[in-house]
Amino acid sequence: MIKIDAIGQTCPMPVIMTKKALKNIIEGEIEVSIDNIISKENIEKFAKEMGFACTSILEDGVYKITIIKTSDAPKKSLAHSDNTVIVVEADAMGQGDLELGRTLIKGFFYTLTEMESLPKTIIFYNRGVFLVSEIQDSIEDLKVLEERGVEILSCGACVNFYNLQNSVKVGKITNMLNIIETQMKATRIIKP
Repeated sequence: MIKIDAIGQTCPMPVIMTKKALKNIIEGEIEVSIDNIISKENIEKFAKEMGFACTSILEDGVYKITIIKTSDAPKKSLAHSDNTVIVVEADAMGQGDLELGRTLIKGFFYTLTEMESLPKTIIFYNRGVFLVSEIQDSIEDLKVLEERGVEILSCGACVNFYNLQNSVKVGKITNMLNIIETQMKATRIIKP
Protein backbone atom coordinates (compact mmCIF):
# COMPACT_ATOMS: atom_id res chain seq x y z
CA MET A 1 0.00 0.00 0.00
CA ILE A 2 1.26 3.47 -0.91
CA LYS A 3 0.85 6.02 1.90
CA ILE A 4 0.47 9.72 1.24
CA ASP A 5 0.89 12.23 4.05
CA ALA A 6 -1.15 15.29 3.08
CA ILE A 7 -1.54 16.57 6.65
CA GLY A 8 -1.27 20.34 6.69
CA GLN A 9 -1.54 20.61 2.92
CA THR A 10 -4.04 23.09 1.52
CA CYS A 11 -6.26 22.80 -1.52
CA PRO A 12 -5.53 21.65 -4.19
CA MET A 13 -2.39 19.75 -3.06
CA PRO A 14 -4.05 16.73 -1.38
CA VAL A 15 -6.02 15.89 -4.54
CA ILE A 16 -3.00 16.48 -6.77
CA MET A 17 -0.84 14.25 -4.56
CA THR A 18 -3.54 11.55 -4.72
CA LYS A 19 -3.90 11.86 -8.49
CA LYS A 20 -0.14 11.50 -9.00
CA ALA A 21 0.03 8.41 -6.79
CA LEU A 22 -2.88 6.78 -8.62
CA LYS A 23 -1.35 7.61 -12.00
CA ASN A 24 1.85 5.80 -11.02
CA ILE A 25 0.18 2.45 -10.29
CA ILE A 26 -1.75 0.08 -12.54
CA GLU A 27 -3.63 -1.35 -9.59
CA GLY A 28 -3.33 -1.37 -5.83
CA GLU A 29 -4.20 0.63 -2.75
CA ILE A 30 -3.19 4.03 -1.56
CA GLU A 31 -3.89 5.56 1.82
CA VAL A 32 -4.10 9.33 2.11
CA SER A 33 -3.81 10.98 5.54
CA ILE A 34 -5.44 14.40 5.73
CA ASP A 35 -6.44 16.67 8.60
CA ASN A 36 -9.41 18.59 7.20
CA ILE A 37 -12.90 17.60 6.10
CA ILE A 38 -12.91 19.62 2.85
CA SER A 39 -9.81 17.85 1.53
CA LYS A 40 -11.27 14.52 2.64
CA GLU A 41 -14.46 15.19 0.68
CA ASN A 42 -12.51 16.41 -2.36
CA ILE A 43 -10.35 13.27 -2.43
CA GLU A 44 -13.37 11.00 -2.02
CA LYS A 45 -15.20 12.79 -4.82
CA PHE A 46 -12.16 12.58 -7.10
CA ALA A 47 -11.74 8.85 -6.43
CA LYS A 48 -15.41 8.12 -7.10
CA GLU A 49 -15.40 10.22 -10.29
CA MET A 50 -12.46 8.17 -11.53
CA GLY A 51 -14.29 4.91 -10.75
CA PHE A 52 -12.17 3.78 -7.78
CA ALA A 53 -13.45 2.24 -4.55
CA CYS A 54 -12.92 4.54 -1.59
CA THR A 55 -13.35 4.28 2.20
CA SER A 56 -12.35 6.59 5.02
CA ILE A 57 -11.99 6.56 8.78
CA LEU A 58 -11.20 9.23 11.35
CA GLU A 59 -8.41 8.43 13.85
CA ASP A 60 -7.16 11.02 16.33
CA GLY A 61 -8.24 13.96 14.17
CA VAL A 62 -6.70 12.51 10.99
CA TYR A 63 -8.80 11.17 8.13
CA LYS A 64 -7.33 8.07 6.52
CA ILE A 65 -8.75 7.57 3.06
CA THR A 66 -8.10 4.26 1.33
CA ILE A 67 -8.51 4.19 -2.44
CA ILE A 68 -8.46 0.92 -4.33
CA LYS A 69 -7.50 1.03 -7.99
CA THR A 70 -8.12 -2.11 -9.98
CA SER A 71 -7.11 -2.80 -13.55
CA ASP A 72 -10.77 -3.41 -14.41
CA ALA A 73 -11.92 -0.04 -13.00
CA PRO A 74 -13.84 1.98 -15.58
CA LYS A 75 -11.54 4.26 -17.51
CA LYS A 76 -12.75 7.75 -16.70
CA SER A 77 -11.29 10.82 -18.26
CA LEU A 78 -11.49 14.43 -17.24
CA ALA A 79 -10.49 15.45 -20.77
CA HIS A 80 -12.32 18.29 -22.41
CA SER A 81 -12.60 19.69 -25.88
CA ASP A 82 -9.40 20.62 -27.61
CA ASN A 83 -10.63 24.20 -28.12
CA THR A 84 -11.24 25.32 -24.56
CA VAL A 85 -10.40 28.95 -23.83
CA ILE A 86 -9.85 30.39 -20.35
CA VAL A 87 -10.41 34.14 -19.96
CA VAL A 88 -8.88 35.91 -16.98
CA GLU A 89 -10.02 39.44 -16.17
CA ALA A 90 -8.36 40.02 -12.81
CA ASP A 91 -5.23 39.26 -10.80
CA ALA A 92 -7.41 37.54 -8.19
CA MET A 93 -10.13 34.90 -8.42
CA GLY A 94 -13.68 35.76 -7.39
CA GLN A 95 -15.14 38.61 -5.42
CA GLY A 96 -14.37 39.39 -1.79
CA ASP A 97 -11.09 39.21 0.06
CA LEU A 98 -8.19 40.15 -2.23
CA GLU A 99 -5.61 37.96 -0.45
CA LEU A 100 -7.89 34.93 -0.72
CA GLY A 101 -8.58 35.74 -4.38
CA ARG A 102 -4.86 35.87 -5.14
CA THR A 103 -4.31 32.55 -3.36
CA LEU A 104 -7.14 31.02 -5.37
CA ILE A 105 -5.84 32.23 -8.75
CA LYS A 106 -2.36 30.95 -7.89
CA GLY A 107 -3.89 27.56 -6.99
CA PHE A 108 -5.96 27.60 -10.18
CA PHE A 109 -2.94 27.97 -12.47
CA TYR A 110 -0.82 25.51 -10.49
CA THR A 111 -3.62 22.94 -10.65
CA LEU A 112 -3.98 23.55 -14.38
CA THR A 113 -0.29 22.62 -14.83
CA GLU A 114 -1.09 19.26 -13.22
CA MET A 115 -3.95 18.48 -15.62
CA GLU A 116 -3.53 16.08 -18.51
CA SER A 117 -6.06 17.89 -20.68
CA LEU A 118 -5.24 21.56 -21.18
CA PRO A 119 -7.04 24.52 -22.71
CA LYS A 120 -5.99 25.66 -26.15
CA THR A 121 -5.70 29.31 -25.12
CA ILE A 122 -5.64 31.50 -22.01
CA ILE A 123 -6.56 35.16 -22.55
CA PHE A 124 -5.67 37.86 -20.02
CA TYR A 125 -7.36 41.25 -20.00
CA ASN A 126 -7.92 44.16 -17.63
CA ARG A 127 -6.04 43.48 -14.33
CA GLY A 128 -5.47 39.90 -15.44
CA VAL A 129 -2.44 41.13 -17.41
CA PHE A 130 -0.59 41.54 -14.09
CA LEU A 131 -0.48 37.72 -13.91
CA VAL A 132 1.76 37.58 -17.01
CA SER A 133 3.97 40.47 -15.98
CA GLU A 134 4.46 41.01 -12.25
CA ILE A 135 3.12 38.08 -10.22
CA GLN A 136 6.02 35.62 -10.22
CA ASP A 137 4.14 32.55 -8.92
CA SER A 138 1.69 32.76 -11.80
CA ILE A 139 4.38 33.48 -14.37
CA GLU A 140 6.21 30.23 -13.59
CA ASP A 141 3.02 28.16 -13.92
CA LEU A 142 2.04 30.00 -17.11
CA LYS A 143 5.47 29.29 -18.60
CA VAL A 144 4.92 25.59 -17.89
CA LEU A 145 1.54 25.77 -19.63
CA GLU A 146 3.04 27.60 -22.61
CA GLU A 147 5.79 24.98 -22.89
CA ARG A 148 3.03 22.35 -22.97
CA GLY A 149 1.41 24.09 -25.95
CA VAL A 150 -1.12 26.44 -24.38
CA GLU A 151 -1.35 29.76 -26.21
CA ILE A 152 -1.06 32.67 -23.74
CA LEU A 153 -2.53 35.96 -24.99
CA SER A 154 -2.65 39.36 -23.28
CA CYS A 155 -4.79 42.32 -24.29
CA GLY A 156 -2.51 44.98 -25.76
CA ALA A 157 -4.77 47.88 -24.71
CA CYS A 158 -4.70 46.57 -21.14
CA VAL A 159 -0.93 46.10 -21.12
CA ASN A 160 -0.59 49.70 -22.36
CA PHE A 161 -3.14 51.08 -19.90
CA TYR A 162 -1.24 49.59 -16.94
CA ASN A 163 2.11 50.58 -18.49
CA LEU A 164 3.37 46.98 -18.55
CA GLN A 165 4.74 46.93 -22.12
CA ASN A 166 8.24 46.00 -20.97
CA SER A 167 7.13 43.68 -18.18
CA VAL A 168 5.25 40.88 -19.98
CA LYS A 169 7.22 37.70 -19.25
CA VAL A 170 5.08 35.00 -20.87
CA GLY A 171 2.90 34.71 -23.95
CA LYS A 172 2.10 37.22 -26.66
CA ILE A 173 0.43 40.61 -26.66
CA THR A 174 -2.61 40.68 -28.93
CA ASN A 175 -5.58 42.86 -29.89
CA MET A 176 -9.32 42.85 -29.29
CA LEU A 177 -10.13 41.43 -32.73
CA ASN A 178 -7.97 38.36 -32.04
CA ILE A 179 -9.43 38.04 -28.53
CA ILE A 180 -12.99 38.06 -29.91
CA GLU A 181 -12.18 35.65 -32.76
CA THR A 182 -10.48 33.23 -30.35
CA GLN A 183 -13.53 33.23 -28.08
CA MET A 184 -15.96 32.90 -30.99
CA LYS A 185 -14.15 29.77 -32.20
CA ALA A 186 -13.99 28.22 -28.72
CA THR A 187 -16.08 25.18 -27.90
CA ARG A 188 -15.94 26.11 -24.22
CA ILE A 189 -15.01 29.29 -22.36
CA ILE A 190 -13.97 29.11 -18.69
CA LYS A 191 -13.72 32.18 -16.49
CA PRO A 192 -12.06 31.51 -13.13
